[in-house]
Amino acid sequence: MDTRAVVILREVCKIIIPAVLLFALYVQFHGEYGPGGGFQAGVIFAAGVILYALVFGRETAQRILPLTTVRIFIAAGVLLYAGVGVGTIFLGGNFLDYNVLLHDPKHAQHLGIFLIELGVGITVAAVMITIFYLLDEFCE
Repeated sequence: MDTRAVVILREVCKIIIPAVLLFALYVQFHGEYGPGGGFQAGVIFAAGVILYALVFGRETAQRILPLTTVRIFIAAGVLLYAGVGVGTIFLGGNFLDYNVLLHDPKHAQHLGIFLIELGVGITVAAVMITIFYLLDEFCE
């Protein structure tokens, strides 16, 4: 590829990638009010990281977000999801019965959905990034 084209691509991506990551956070934190949520936000966030890796190189991306860190995020997301469910059991409810999380059921539902969607978003993003890292390494 022409050197000028590479420079233009990298400069454009320096503008686009932060916008993609910011949009992922918007979808994550406003998912219970409209379309979106954890899965969609996780995929959008992973797409931003994958775009960075495609443009600047996987090795550069892995210096910022190493594979071991991504694997920790996979476990953390699953533990957050399961932890909310098990926590509701310990508080006297059923698995994922959000009403027992707080005294006000409306706020408890909001908190429970937020935590579950956050766990899903973290897990989905980390799994997608891991798949990309491993496939890219395999195809070298």
